[in-house]
Parts: sequence; C-alpha cells; structure tokens
Amino acid sequence: MKIGAAYIRVSTDDQIELSPDSQLKEIKKYAKNNDIILSNEFIFVDEGISGKYAKKRPEFMKMIGIAKNKPKPFDIILLWKFSRFARNRQDSIVYKSMLRKEYGIDVVSITEQLSDDPTSILVEALLEAMDEYYSINLAQEVKRGMNEKFSRGGVVTAPPFGYKMGETHFEIDDKTSHVVRMIFNDFVNGMPTRQIAVKLNSMGIYSNRGNMFENRTVEYILSNPVYIGKLRRNLNGVDKRDRFHRGEDVVTVNGEHEPLIDLKTYEKVQQMFLDLKKRYTPNARNTYADFMLRGLVRCSNCSSTLTQAVKGKSLQCHKYARGQCNKSHSISLSKINEAVLNKLQLDINEDELDISIKEVSENNQKDVLKSLRDKEYRKLERIKLAYENGIDSIEEYKINKIKVLECIKQLESQISKPNTDKNVIQKTFKKKLKDAIKKLKSTKLSENEKNEILRSFISKIVFNRECGTIQIYYYI
Repeated sequence: MKIGAAYIRVSTDDQIELSPDSQLKEIKKYAKNNDIILSNEFIFVDEGISGKYAKKRPEFMKMIGIAKNKPKPFDIILLWKFSRFARNRQDSIVYKSMLRKEYGIDVVSITEQLSDDPTSILVEALLEAMDEYYSINLAQEVKRGMNEKFSRGGVVTAPPFGYKMGETHFEIDDKTSHVVRMIFNDFVNGMPTRQIAVKLNSMGIYSNRGNMFENRTVEYILSNPVYIGKLRRNLNGVDKRDRFHRGEDVVTVNGEHEPLIDLKTYEKVQQMFLDLKKRYTPNARNTYADFMLRGLVRCSNCSSTLTQAVKGKSLQCHKYARGQCNKSHSISLSKINEAVLNKLQLDINEDELDISIKEVSENNQKDVLKSLRDKEYRKLERIKLAYENGIDSIEEYKINKIKVLECIKQLESQISKPNTDKNVIQKTFKKKLKDAIKKLKSTKLSENEKNEILRSFISKIVFNRECGTIQIYYYI
C-alpha cells in the first residue's frame, strides 16, 4: 500500500468545478479505490494563486521541501489535473523530473490517466504544452480587455495613495489626500524627496502597502498624473526598468476621478524633475567624486548651473561652454569651496540673516495631523465595539484605550502648536548652519555626503564673477 500526498490549487474563486473541496473529494475517492493512504498532513492547498510560477505558491514549495526528506514521506502526489501542478512547462519538467528521479515520487493526475507505455511521455508533454498555451492565451486576453477598458478611461489598477476605490472610479480618500497635497507643496518649496520621506516617516504615515516612505516612493507620487485627473498605463505590460512610467510605451488618458493637484503645480513639479535630471546626467554621480557643490552653483548672467571643467579642477557655466552664455564664470573649485564656507560662517555671525528663507507651509501639515487624529478617534470607536461584542476583555480594552488616547493627546498638542515665528526660524536655522559647517570641514565625510548636507538647506548659490561675490539662497 502506497503513502500519498495531494496537491490542490485554484486560481480564481469562480471556478466552482475546481474548488478545493471538489478536488479533494475526487482525490480521496481515487486514493481509496487504488489502496493509497492519504494523510491530512500531506494535503497541500494553494487557493486563489496562479500556477505560472512555482516559487510564488507557498504550499507547493512546502510540499517539495517535505518530499526531499529521508526516508521519503510519501510515494505519490495526486492531482485533479496536471494543470494544477504547473502551467509553466519548465517548472513542470524540473519538479516532476526531480521528484521521480531523485526521490522516487510519482506525480499522477486522477482525471488524465497515463499508461506505462513510452508514448505516455508524449501525451503528458502535450497536456503540459496545452496547459501553458491556455495560461498564456488567457493572460493575453485579460491584458487586451484591460487595455480596452483603460482606453475608455476605466480603472484597471488599485487606487493610488490619496484615493480609494469607488463604484466605477477613484474617489478622494479624506484620510490621505492631505498628505499628497503636502508632498507636492513641500517639493515645490524646495524640500528634496529624501527629506520629504523622512518627514512622512517621522509623522507615522505609511504607504498604501503599509511600508515606510522612501525618496523613490515620494518621486513616484510627484510624477503620477493621476493627481491631475488622468490615468496612465503601459499597454505592452509592466516594464521594470521604467520605474516611474516615463517610457515611450506609456499612454495617458483622462480619468473620471476628481484631481487632487492643480495642473500648474503638477507641471511645475515635472519641470523641476527635468531640471534635476539635466543637473545629474547618467554618469554625473560617478564623475569627479570630489565635488561638494555639485548642482548648486549658478551663473549670475544666465542662471545656468556651473559644471566641472579642466579635469574637475574648476567650475564653468555649462551654457558658456556651449556658446549660449556670453560671460565666463570660471573659478577654481578650491576657491569656490572656500568662499561658500566663509559665507556660511559670516551668515552665522550676522545679527539678522541677510538671506531669503523659503518657509514650508504648515497648513497642509496640520491638515495631515488632523486627519491622523480623526483616524485615532475612529480607532477608539472600534476598540469600544470590540469590547461590547465580547472580542476583547475589559483589561485589553483599557490598555488599547490608554494607547489611543495618548496618541490623540500628542496629535492635539502638535495641532494646537502655533506657527513658528521668524525669529525662532532664524535662531534654529543658525544652529543648523553651525552644525553643518563642522561636518563640511570634516575630512571623514565624502564629497557626496557633504553635497547632501548642503542640499538639505540650500536651494542654490549664485556666483557673480564680475563682482567676485556669491549669494546663497537658503530654505527650511
């Protein structure tokens, strides 16, 4: 008598004839009729999972792992159909061959019986080819249908951050829409994507998938036309190399949802990204690592960026080098570095900072804090309901209530905090300048790290060669 295992898989909930219970019932009947002992510990079920890739099916991989044990735990794996084992011929051949040759375990379809005749190998190969063809054809039909729906402005993806799914189109999510507006506002006011991500994480805000924000997450939001009422899609499928969907195959159509961001702000943000990409050419980060002021110094005549010249020993207006600016702004790198450090030190010693400070609007941030507070109040209602329905004990209710009330108290404190006045801003900013200068003079930090420090509070440095002066534009 053989020891058997059962592998069951369904890819969609509407396949009634292929339901897990139906498959298991037929497999058990087959096992009983063929003197195969089928233990519950060797029944493996992947429900609602595609059979295209084996490694994405946890129960399948668990079964393969158990099959490798010695002595072998079972002699045969029973399937409803071979298509349940795999819809990828490569996976099917690899795992079947491994099970049979290395571990002596057969894979049997109870509805597609094969004889011991050598021609059965051809029949099995044909069945596998047909299964793979069905899988590929189905995927193409689904993609074609989704592309057609998208072309009419229909929704074919999950709602992005700031929206929720309505009956036919995206609807504004009051819990997160304020965050999107704050992100756009901060970026327009000079805050880098990395700093925005740090800010969001410090506020306890997470992405739709529950992950912390990264600079690329922020950039994805800032470059997504969904926030001006549009939808975008690569009609040829996902291109992993085109992370921000800016490739030639990406199509944009008008959606039916309400925009979160006005067109003028969105276009300004896209232009800022273009300027950044011009500043950082593909090889810019690997060219001349000793460039603390990379991308920060501007020409006083045409406002273009000063780039490296003379093998990285000096800076020059890149438009002058191309014949598009009529005034040279050549200066040695050591001199401009020294001038910037001296200017930073002078600004610290000034009673009043003779600089232009871009203040980040605090209104959106307070909207976000209010949204988070309201979320906590709703959580308070849920834990009360859990106690009243007997889900939580009185002790659990008290502990959860204390945590939520403490969080609400902290949020209320931040909401009621008055906007920072100019004197406090300048005092805080001077301290930041002082700390930054120490790091910029350190020999332990790389030039790239120093560049990031400068970018955290400097939007640009304008160099005037005729007057021999520099003007630093700060932001906080």
